[in-house]
Amino acid sequence: MNMYLFVYDLMQFCGHSWIFTNMIIRFMTFGKDSLADTFHSIGLVMRLCQLFSVLEILHILIGIDKSRLLPRFLQITERIIILFVVINSQEEVQGKYVVCVLFFLWNLLDVVRYTYNMLARMGIYYLPLTWLNFSLCIPLYPLSVLAKGFAICVSVPYFESFGTYSIKLPFPFTFSIYFPYVLKIYLLVLFAGMCFIIRNLFSERMAHLGTGNIKNKRS
Repeated sequence: MNMYLFVYDLMQFCGHSWIFTNMIIRFMTFGKDSLADTFHSIGLVMRLCQLFSVLEILHILIGIDKSRLLPRFLQITERIIILFVVINSQEEVQGKYVVCVLFFLWNLLDVVRYTYNMLARMGIYYLPLTWLNFSLCIPLYPLSVLAKGFAICVSVPYFESFGTYSIKLPFPFTFSIYFPYVLKIYLLVLFAGMCFIIRNLFSERMAHLGTGNIKNKRS
């Protein structure tokens, strides 16, 4: 199981590293012009990486990963909803700069996290990397939530215009779902979940970077 988890982390590291490097090289080469077609350039690999991340929920459920289920479930479902429901379904949103910002934050966090995970599978703990893994997420995760919220706000007019995912059942039913309202409700859920996840991030940081743990890993 440890070898399987190492291979999984390695695959995710390769995918997110490719995305992250590609974004930087494209920006250095084309400047701001590269931001508008970020999704078209790296969207496929990004979607594959996020789909594979669903396996992390299964890992926790079957007990081979000792992470807490609810925080990880919330983080993964947030990304799946934003990427596949909000961005992928609206071509007009895909060219917005917020998509580039969101992908940059996601991949920066994941490159660090999967690097830490791979080394941890082999029993290797570098204090600077450990510190970075459990500290970087605390400022960057709220920024990513703000970017997600902005992406939702940008997408609402297009969902209103095109009626994507809105459902109105024919007579004799009077039930209908107006998807822009669903997105606005999800905004509240998103920010409420952020408070819970940030508390969990702080507790994880304390557990791994407490004075006793630092001394043990140094020794």
